[in-house]
Amino acid sequence: MNTASRHSPPIVLLHGWGLSSTVWAPLLAQLPAASALDLPGHGSALPAGDSLAAWADALVAQLPDDAVLVGWSLGAQLALHIAAQHPHKAARLVLIAATPRFVQAPDWPAALPAATLTDFRREFEATPDATQRRFTALQAMGDSRRRDVTAALNAALTPADDAHRAALATGLKLLADTDLRASIDSVHQPVRLIHGAEDRLMPAAAAEWLADTLPDGRLSVFKDCGHAPLLSRPADCAALIAAFATEATAASATTGADH
Repeated sequence: MNTASRHSPPIVLLHGWGLSSTVWAPLLAQLPAASALDLPGHGSALPAGDSLAAWADALVAQLPDDAVLVGWSLGAQLALHIAAQHPHKAARLVLIAATPRFVQAPDWPAALPAATLTDFRREFEATPDATQRRFTALQAMGDSRRRDVTAALNAALTPADDAHRAALATGLKLLADTDLRASIDSVHQPVRLIHGAEDRLMPAAAAEWLADTLPDGRLSVFKDCGHAPLLSRPADCAALIAAFATEATAASATTGADH
């Protein structure tokens, strides 16, 4: 047990669209050894192109090897991409409110209607601040701690100013265009999925599909919880992440090999 605590793997947190790494503050209070990165063009990070691969490459440059990579929403899609394309950077994944595809398709009903995201993109061009707050309101819907979650999300927003607006618009484009379903069988790392049962932005069926399709996926669903369990249930999320990281350490000590 002491060996595991001394050699626990690095835990790195990737936030969702429109926010910044400060949104992880409640979880970091529970996981003091973890660290959080700003997505490209968010918070204090520089922009990084207009593709998911370009954003992932910018994050990979900052990641230690063999991390437990914790991704939420858009951050979860980036974590999945990194796990498939740069497996030495992600020994394990924790995916919160995750989906391989944000918008619906004829063969993918467990998602946001495409017209809804199209409207968000159009409204963001005209009234970016109001659109961000509408997006945070949607993330908090269905949560028993809705008011507190909304306040925490709004406090962690990346401002839609001249320095960030283009990257934020690109992030919405990534949400509209990304479809990772075909690459899921390339993610061989163990994956712990966390989802809110009342998530109005991304149905829990998307996480159920991931749990069923990933070679090694396990799902925990929190009742009375929306799209941001990291804010409404930080202690529970932290306990799952810490146990998962400890499990990785124990597996490494037992097998002496990566997985």
